[in-house]
Formats: sequence, C-alpha cells, structure tokens
Amino acid sequence: MALSIGIVGLPNVGKSTVFNALVKEQYAAAENYPFCTIEPNRAIVAVPDSRVDKLVELVKVSRAIHATIEFVDIAGLVRGASKGEGLGNQFLGHIRDTEAIVHVVRCFDDPNVVHISEFPEPRVDIEIVNTELILADLQQLERKIERLSTQVKGDKNAIPLLEMARILEDHLERGQPVTTFPRPDDEAFRTLNHDLRFLSGKPVIYAANVDEAGLSEDNDYVREVRAVASEVGAEVVKVCAQLEADMAGMSDIERKEYLELAGAPESGLEQTIRKGYWILDLISFFTMNEEQVRAWTVEQGSVAPQAAGVIHTDFQRGFIRAEVIPFDTFVKHGGWSATKAAGEMRVEGKEYQVQDGDVILFRFNV
Repeated sequence: MALSIGIVGLPNVGKSTVFNALVKEQYAAAENYPFCTIEPNRAIVAVPDSRVDKLVELVKVSRAIHATIEFVDIAGLVRGASKGEGLGNQFLGHIRDTEAIVHVVRCFDDPNVVHISEFPEPRVDIEIVNTELILADLQQLERKIERLSTQVKGDKNAIPLLEMARILEDHLERGQPVTTFPRPDDEAFRTLNHDLRFLSGKPVIYAANVDEAGLSEDNDYVREVRAVASEVGAEVVKVCAQLEADMAGMSDIERKEYLELAGAPESGLEQTIRKGYWILDLISFFTMNEEQVRAWTVEQGSVAPQAAGVIHTDFQRGFIRAEVIPFDTFVKHGGWSATKAAGEMRVEGKEYQVQDGDVILFRFNV
C-alpha cells in the first residue's frame, strides 16, 4: 500500500513551504498572501530506508525501488471553510482519501509574513482548523442521515446504521472529532467511517513550523503545540520548512550535514514518514530478483498471503509458502545463499505474520 498524507493548516503558516521541504523540490507556490495554493499540489516521494540500499549493495543488483508516499497540499483553511469561506470547502474533499493528516502550525514570529491574527496562537490556530474538519464531517453525515431516513422505510436492515449516524451526529455537534468517538469498534460506525472517510477521524501529525533558531530548542509556540498534541494523543514533528525548502537540489549528504549544523537530527520528511508509519501501524518488507531490491509497505499484523497480494493478486491467490530471512540475519551472512546454507532461512505458511524488515521470497502457483 502507498501511504498518502494530506497537508492542512491556516493560510500563511508555511503549508506549501512544508510541502516543498518534504518533497525536496519547488513543486508548490509559496507566497506571502492567503490562498496562493488554489489547485491541490500532489507529489510522490520515495520513503528513505537505508536497508534498501544495504541490500542492493549486498546482492549487487543495479536498481533500488523504495516504498513511496504521496503528499497532498490543499488551500489554507479559515473560519467558515466548511461552508465555502476562503475557498477551503472546495478542497477538503481532496484529502478524504488520504490515510493521515499533517497539520502545519506556525511557530515563528515574522512581521513580514502576514497571519490571520497579530501573532501566532498555536492552540487557537489548531482549534480553527479542527473545527472546520468537524463541521465538514457533520455536513456529510447530515446528508447521509437524510438518505438513510428514506432507506429504512423499505429496508429495516438500515436501522442500526441510521441509529449510529444520529449518535455520531450528536458527538460532532458537541464539537468533538471522530477520533474521540467512544464506540470505534461498532460495526455500524466502521461502515459509516469507511463510506464517508471522516476528516476528523484521521490520525494527525502536528508539524510545528519554526525558524532556524527554533530548531535546536523548543520555543513557547512549539511547547504549546506539544501540549495540545499530548491532550489528544497526536504526534508532533518540528521542522524549519524554509530552511529545508532552500536546500532543494542538495545531495542527501549535504542536506544532512546542513541540518545537523542547524540543530535538526532528522529532516522533516524523515520525521513525518517515521511518525506516519507509527500512527498507521505500518511496516516494510523487502523482495529481490536478479535486477532489483524493492521495499513494500503493509499493515502490522498482515499475514504472508496478504503481503504477497500487495505485490500481485496472483501471488495471494496462489500462495504456497514464504521463504523468510530477517534483515539483520541477511546482512550478517552477506546474502541469500549464505543465510540459507547457515540454516537461518525460515519457511513460513499462510498464518505467518510478516515482520518489519523481513526479506521474503514468495512461492505461488496459479
């Protein structure tokens, strides 16, 4: 599965600059005025994983194919965005298909960059965006309730779904996001969430956008973002988006050295992907042939046939067995043949749960 993340925030908090920093290129317009992002910006980025490069080196193939992540940057949201204010309503739909949200919060002072208020107020700024996500979900749910109210007249099986929709409606009307709904395992709720893809139900990573001085030590704005995140169980990354965007075109080595000098042990991309995999419970496994090594992404707990199906549906349909070597074991012996000769290659069946870092050869027959 390809990980897809939507980027949201108020106007002029640095959303498009964060987008450019994450994709390491100047894809998105980043100007000092609201709504410079009209059409959503999209970019597919390779997931950094040194294990892929190490495997390529060991098996001496010519090609490394990393897992990928898609970033979707939409227009800045303002109060009333869910009702069409500031163009925001047009773009909320673009992030319904994403798995997670990066919520960019301005955490720096700069009189030359306009803000919706006199100075950044992270808690207030976060609340504005979260409220618009909740209201957008409420609008969708209200339309769903109208349809279900008609449907139950001829289909009594729709009654549980309608009852759950009304309970969830009350929850949203009280200003509570879908992530805090107290019955997440209820089948009717899961059906609604699957159909409507609630925005306020997506895992959130708060991106505290700081100036260079804020990289080495948290400022008051960042501390406030961390406090808000801890209250709702969200993750936080700290990034100086302008600094990273300015490094577009640098080699990875130059970029790393530059960031370390500024006090950032990881790039914004590395932090975001690591947090994204964590909150979505994702892992990577690897396959190889005579030409390439490739990384694949699956959910933690996926069994071997499901992982095989990520490569091709025929692999899942005709699954026979999986020949598995953990990454560290593969590196220790220096390759597939040597590991097999040492008796450390395992043969696993349909019930095997794939582990992060597994190097796998799938056997199948169709």
